[in-house]
Amino acid sequence: MTSPIKAEDSGSAAVLDPELAATTENAVAKSEKQPEGRSPGQLMWQRFKRDRTGVVAACVVIFFFVAAACAPLISKVYGKDPYTLYGQENPELLDMFTMPAKAFGGIDGEFWFGVEPGLGRDVFTQLLYGIRTSLATALAATILMTVLGVLIGLAGGYFGGKIDYWLGRITDFFMALPSQLFFVAAMPVITTVFVAPDKETPTYVRTCAIIIVLSFLGWMSMARIVRGATLSLRDREFIEAARISGASPWRIIRKELLPNIVTPTLVQATLMLPATILSIAFLSFVGVGYVEPTPDWGRMFAIGANTVEQDPYYMLFPGVAMVIFVVAFNLLGDSVRDAFDPKTGR
Repeated sequence: MTSPIKAEDSGSAAVLDPELAATTENAVAKSEKQPEGRSPGQLMWQRFKRDRTGVVAACVVIFFFVAAACAPLISKVYGKDPYTLYGQENPELLDMFTMPAKAFGGIDGEFWFGVEPGLGRDVFTQLLYGIRTSLATALAATILMTVLGVLIGLAGGYFGGKIDYWLGRITDFFMALPSQLFFVAAMPVITTVFVAPDKETPTYVRTCAIIIVLSFLGWMSMARIVRGATLSLRDREFIEAARISGASPWRIIRKELLPNIVTPTLVQATLMLPATILSIAFLSFVGVGYVEPTPDWGRMFAIGANTVEQDPYYMLFPGVAMVIFVVAFNLLGDSVRDAFDPKTGR
C-alpha cells in the first residue's frame, strides 16, 4: 500500500519542480547541439589576427597604399607639388653650389623632408608621388605575372606529357636569362618600337614597357609553384569523379583546380610585389625606367647617389620608406602563408 503512494509522490515532485525540468531540458539541448563549423577563410582570419607581426605589417602596408592613393589630396593640403622648382623661385633655398642652404637638407616647417639638390623641388611630395608610381606599376606587373604563371602552371600540371615537358623547358630557359641585364637591354628597344628615337617617350609608354619587361621575366616562379600544386591535385578522388562525370578539362581546371590553388598563389603574389618594386627602382636608377620629371623611388635614389657627399639627407627618407615597405610586405607574406597553412611555422 505504501509503494504506490511513494511513486505518486515522486512523480508529483518532478512535475512540481519546474527549475529541475528546465535544467534537464537545457542539458539535453546542449548535448544534442552540434558545434558550429567555420569556413577555411574564417579559420585563416582567426590565425592571422593572432599573429601580431602580421597585423602590424598589414597596417604598415595599408598605410603606404592609402598614402599613395591620396597623394594628390595630401599634396593639395600640404600646399606643394613634386614638379615646381621651388629652389629657382626662391634663391634663398639653395646655396651657390645648388645644395640646400639650410641644415639637414633644408628640413623646416615649410619643407618637411627638405628640398632636392640642384632644382630645389619638395622632397615630401616627390616621395609621395614616387610611392604612387612604384606601387601602381608593381601592382599591374604582379597581377600580369600571376595570371601568366597560373595559366602556364595549370596547363603543364594538369595535361602533363609533352605539354608539361615543353612548358617546363620554356620556363627553364626564361629562368636562365640574366634578368637585370635583360631589363637594361630590352627597355630602350621596347620604347623605340612605339616612339621614334628623336621624340620624347611619354610616361605611359614607359609604364607599359616596364610592365611588359617585368612580366616577361617574372612569371616563372609562380608557374613552378602552381604546377607543383596542380600535380598534387590532379589524381585526387574529386578530380577523377569530375572526369568520370564527363566534365571538360576547362571546367575541371576552373571549378576544381583553381579554387584549391588560391592559397599558394596568393602567398607567392604577396612575395612577388616587393621584389617587383625593387626591380622598378633598379630600372629607374640605371636610367632606363622612369625619367624626369616623373617622381619615382629609383630616380630619387639616382639623384641622391650623385649628391650623397654634399647632401646625405636627401636619400634618408626615400631609403627608410623603401626599407620599411619591403620588410613589412615580406613579413605580411610570411604571416599570410602561416595563416593559410599553420603546419609550416616559422
